[in-house]
Amino acid sequence: MENEQHIFGIRAILEAIRNKQEIDKVFIQKDAQGDLMRDLHKAIKKENINFSYVPVEKLNRFTKLNHQGAVATISPVKFHDMESLITQVTESGKMPLFLILDQLSDARNFGAIIRTAECTGVNGIIVQKAGSAPVNGDTVKTSAGAVFNVPICKVEHIKDAIFYLQGSGIKTVAATEKTESSIYDINFKEPVAIIMGSEDRGINPSVLKIVDEKAKLPMFGSIGSLNVSVACGAFLYEAVRQRG
Repeated sequence: MENEQHIFGIRAILEAIRNKQEIDKVFIQKDAQGDLMRDLHKAIKKENINFSYVPVEKLNRFTKLNHQGAVATISPVKFHDMESLITQVTESGKMPLFLILDQLSDARNFGAIIRTAECTGVNGIIVQKAGSAPVNGDTVKTSAGAVFNVPICKVEHIKDAIFYLQGSGIKTVAATEKTESSIYDINFKEPVAIIMGSEDRGINPSVLKIVDEKAKLPMFGSIGSLNVSVACGAFLYEAVRQRG
């Protein structure tokens, strides 16, 4: 059965996968067994759909109906093909501005970032399929509806996306405290993709090794860090300021 943005039951989820619905994440009951559950696991892995194992209590909070140990969330937006979007933007004559979110996990932070991205003219947001924040009701609400206006691309691996952007003539800039370069040292007047990390770990070290440039925000307080959505806003508006 389907209710709002959730699908309950193994058969219903399998049917949604077969029909290429935009499934954002599947929640599977820990230790659930059976032939149908094995079929679901195969389908999820084949399509590389984000999933997690959860206690039955979490599934019961989604619905009082018989969920058979599985609940899927359906994305309210259609995801874009990254390569096609990059080609479209570069051929349009616009100065490309992309945003890459490396393992950002909080839906509300994601929504806030999408809202700022829409306001600053970001051409597209790139996230990894596995481990990224879901596009759910919280995302839509926090984005104030901007989620429907900014193209979002899901990719298998962030590093592959970075290599593709670089090969397309788009500079990649990582927002990180692990550098001496300031955000004000970066030239944003050229094609650029800004990379933001997760709330707790920042950008993956393996990603930092392959970016073109790194930059940090000046910090004068005792806390030493900003919420990722606030930091993202600072980076995007510096790009806006420079592009004037």
